[in-house]
This record gives sequence, C-alpha cells and structure tokens, in this order.
Amino acid sequence: MNEILFFGLNQYPKFIENEPNKITKPIQFKFENENEKQIKQISTGNFSTIFLFKNGKAIEYLNQEESKQNPSKIQIENIQKVNAGVENEAILTLEGNVFAKGEDINPNNSNEFINISSLIEDTNDRIIQDVVSGAKSIYLLTSNQNVYGIGSNYYGQLGFDSEILEKTEKPILMMKNVSKIFLGNSSNHAFLLNSNQELFVCGLNSDGQLGLGELRQEWKIDKLIKIQNIPKGKIVDIQCGSIYSIMLIENENQNENPKRKLYSCGYYEFNGLGKNEDIYEFTEIKSSLFENDDNILDFSCGFNHTLILTSKENLISFGNNFYGQLGNENEQHQLIPIQIELPKLRFNEDISNYHISCGFNNSFIYYSPPSFSNLEEDLIKLFRRKEFCNISFKTENGEIISAHKLILKYRLKDENEIEKLQEIISKKSIKESNQIFEMIYSNNSKINPILYFEIKEIINSNEKIEETMKRIYLNENENDFIIERKEKQYKFPKININNEK
Repeated sequence: MNEILFFGLNQYPKFIENEPNKITKPIQFKFENENEKQIKQISTGNFSTIFLFKNGKAIEYLNQEESKQNPSKIQIENIQKVNAGVENEAILTLEGNVFAKGEDINPNNSNEFINISSLIEDTNDRIIQDVVSGAKSIYLLTSNQNVYGIGSNYYGQLGFDSEILEKTEKPILMMKNVSKIFLGNSSNHAFLLNSNQELFVCGLNSDGQLGLGELRQEWKIDKLIKIQNIPKGKIVDIQCGSIYSIMLIENENQNENPKRKLYSCGYYEFNGLGKNEDIYEFTEIKSSLFENDDNILDFSCGFNHTLILTSKENLISFGNNFYGQLGNENEQHQLIPIQIELPKLRFNEDISNYHISCGFNNSFIYYSPPSFSNLEEDLIKLFRRKEFCNISFKTENGEIISAHKLILKYRLKDENEIEKLQEIISKKSIKESNQIFEMIYSNNSKINPILYFEIKEIINSNEKIEETMKRIYLNENENDFIIERKEKQYKFPKININNEK
C-alpha cells in the first residue's frame, strides 16, 4: 500500500479530490492502481510532480488547469531516480543513462526527453551514478566520479564564467573526484563534495546562500571555489532553497547513534532558514524540538520552506506558509522551527522509511521501505559496471564482504564509507568483518534502529556471518521485516570479482 501525506497549494484537483486550493494540514491519500502498489520516490518542482514506483516505472502530473490535469506515464524503463526542477526533469535509469527535458535542455522541444548522458564527449564517462536537478540546470555524477553540468549558467551555477558561457545544451565537465552533488529543485547555486570531504560551491550568492561569509557581497560566484569554514563532522546532506541552504552534519566521534545537526545560511525573511536573521556562514539551527536523544532522519527544502523528520516521529517545519505548505493549519509564516501534528502513520514499522519532498509551495511525506528481494539481480548489474571490476578482497569471508561493499556503495554512494570498509575488511577476521554490519545498518542507511540492534546481538552471539546475511536480505514481504525468515535458504551468486563480464 502507498501511504502519502500532502499539504500546501493543491495543484492536483483530479489527484487530490474534494480538497480546497490551499490544504493547510497534512491529508492522507494513496494510489489504487494495481501496478502502482509501492512508491519509491516523489520529486516535485514548479511545473510538475513525478511519482516513481518500485517497479521502475514513473508517472508525472503537470501543474496546470483542471481540464488538462491527467497523469501521463513516462515512457522510460528501469528508472532508478527522478528529479523535477523549475523548468526541467531528469530521469536516471538502472543502466546509468540520464534522460532529461526542459527549455534549457532541449529548446527545440522542451517536452521531449533526450538522453543527455550520451552527449558527454568522453565515451568512457557516460555511465551515470547520480543526477540532480536545479532550477534551470542538471548535474550528472559519473561512475568515474566526474561531474558534468547542462542547462543554464546565467548565475555561474555550472562553475564557468557566465559572461562567456550563459547556457549549454551539452554536458560540460565541471569537476573531477566528486563524491556527492547537492542543490535543490529551485536553486541556482550548487555544492560539490570531493572524496576528501572538501566542499566547493558556485552560482547565485545574492543573499549569502553559498555560506562563504566574507564573500557575501558577491551576488554570484561563476567559478568553483572551496568553502573554508565548514562545521566539524561528516556532511550527510545539503538541501538548497531559492536563496538559502541547509546542511546536515553528523558527529563522527560518537560510536553509536551518531548525533546529527542542521546548519543554515542565507536570507531569513519568509524563508526556510530556521533563523530570524540573515546568516552568511553555515550556523547551527538550535531548537528545543531537537532533543538530545532525538535525531534527524530526513529533511527537504522547497522554494522557501523546510521540513524535518526526526527519529522520535516528529515533523518540524519553518519558512513561508502562504499556501499552507508548513502543515500547521494556518497561513502564518514561521521563522523558527515548529512541530506539526501528523495523522497516524505506520511508524511502528519504521519511521526511517518515511521521506520528505518539498515542492515550490507544497509538501509530500511518503512511505518507501528499502527492498533487498532482488539482491542477486542488483549485484549482477553492479558487477557489470566498470567501477566495480577492480574489487579484490582475499578474506575468509571474501564473497560475502564483496557483496557488502557493493550494497553499501549502491545505497550510500559514499566513497569515504567505502574506504572505511576496505580498511576494516583488510584485517581478515570474522570479528572485524562483522563491523561491516555496523556501517551498513546504522541510521545513515535508513534501516530500522531496533532491527539494527537485533542484528548486532545475533552477530555478537557468534552466529555465522553468512547465515546472518542470508536472513537480513530476505525482505520479500514489507510487512514481515527480514529477521524472522530463518527457514528460507538463499545462495549468493558466484561472481568472479576480478573479471569484467
């Protein structure tokens, strides 16, 4: 069953029926179509909203008048991720292709998807690992850890002199050795994180949204520059609004349940900054709503509002509320965080399986649990990619550890985590290998914390790591969460990790 909450500007009269133009508190709805049983992702921009389902298919709703308000199926198969910006859409497939449309992407036919990854000049760099849409630009992260940009560069958001290159219809190389791309569906500024956890920025800086402090008077930065003053800890995520940015930092000094904190910068008035003053460097958002034993699971920024979901099942919001997009049953703006009352959800299963997607003037919360029922198929697809062909670990649990490594990268796409994993398993012992579980099944990877501790207990009781892993990945029924399925047998695929096939 799909479980989706919505509030804000109701641009979907045929989708969310019998509701007013402004929905000021969370309402619940679901898809009834037999082929649309499980939501994987929702991405919402200014002119469209895309719903991606677990079966790799997607539909889009265009934000237009009711007489034309019909969903259309996106005619692309095996979709892995969807993005909706202000004037563009981007689709990432399991094969590593990116299809996109938009006025700045395909001016000849802005409603037609084209394969923009095939336009990369370097043919060895056309397998895409991640894609992120900004307001008018799209960013591609390749399997070789290179970032390409396409679309508008009016504010220098592609990292090039905007006077020379105002826009591009072909992807151009922005930066090498990148682990993550961060921006927002309404932002004309971008953050790129390299494998050394160094953060680079470019684009619109009209209100200090790049967090550069001393360069706050520069209204745009049209070349990539490094941010010097970053809060200590691991950068988990950065979400960007129109003229503000919010960073999620994890304290790496704590061994269990590492604490996460939010930092923001930019323009405060009517925006989702969480402050009542302008901030030009990333500064912590402090609130009594973030208790010591509470933690941040997910957050999202819209055009000028922000939502946060915590491990204590709290939904917190702040920013512009003209359309009710904060969900607090009125239309008053909130400069500092407030708590939102939610309908009864299936939080008893796992709060971390809920996700947030903020649009321009509305908000979605949806249920999307992880699925490992197709583990063998996923591993085979991953091993076909070039970046996985150099894996070579000779340990007493070599095959299992290789599977761990792949799944970790598949889910987190974090090169630093991979390096930690490599260091751990090089010690070639069952005890050290078991630390892999602590990395994969931490709160970082959105797995049930209760389940995580149960798994840890099993491992500590000297049960074989292979048998434990078999049970952990058998998640064919979302209501029967993995750990009881002892009776089922599963064999991992025999894969030659030193050969590309």
